[in-house]
Amino acid sequence: MTKILMSSASPFANKVMAAAAYAKIPFEAVSVDTNADPALLIEANPLGKIPVLVLEDGSSVHDSRAITQELNRMAGNQLFPRNAAKRREAEQLEALADGIADCLLAQVYEKRFRPEEKLHQPWIDRQAAKVARGLDHLNGNLPRLGKKVHVGHIALRCMLAYNSLRFGNDWERGRPKLKRWAKRFDELFPEIGAYLPH
Repeated sequence: MTKILMSSASPFANKVMAAAAYAKIPFEAVSVDTNADPALLIEANPLGKIPVLVLEDGSSVHDSRAITQELNRMAGNQLFPRNAAKRREAEQLEALADGIADCLLAQVYEKRFRPEEKLHQPWIDRQAAKVARGLDHLNGNLPRLGKKVHVGHIALRCMLAYNSLRFGNDWERGRPKLKRWAKRFDELFPEIGAYLPH
């Protein structure tokens, strides 16, 4: 069976698992500790990063955006729109959501791995400013929700859940449209809720 090497708190791993589940691609979720550099992970991805998609033939795909493209091929194009312009929109939304998640993770890692006296607050503030700009843009340019979702939608919902997990619901203040979007997403696609970062 296809495996996804993951952590339950990772917005990128959760995006990949949610996309696979939405496309009805069976997989086994294998939790790994990236700090321990386990052989299973290093053999599948020399960078030691998650997520990693390990295919039945033993080959692997790493980087979440490469994985979502692979899952889309496996699912017969169920995860991205077929129309070129709409597909570009989905890919751009995925990239924006992932970029915001990167900035959130950068803040978490700065505080987790540096001694308190060596924290560089201006750098943390810069990452937070990028997050705020990205969220404000999304609040003013919400992606439409219909009967189907694409990977961009899934990436956005996973990023918002990760934001809430690490920073509480501060992101909701001043962004009522984005808050309503997340609530509506959860109502329309409750099956994806199990794969949100936790």
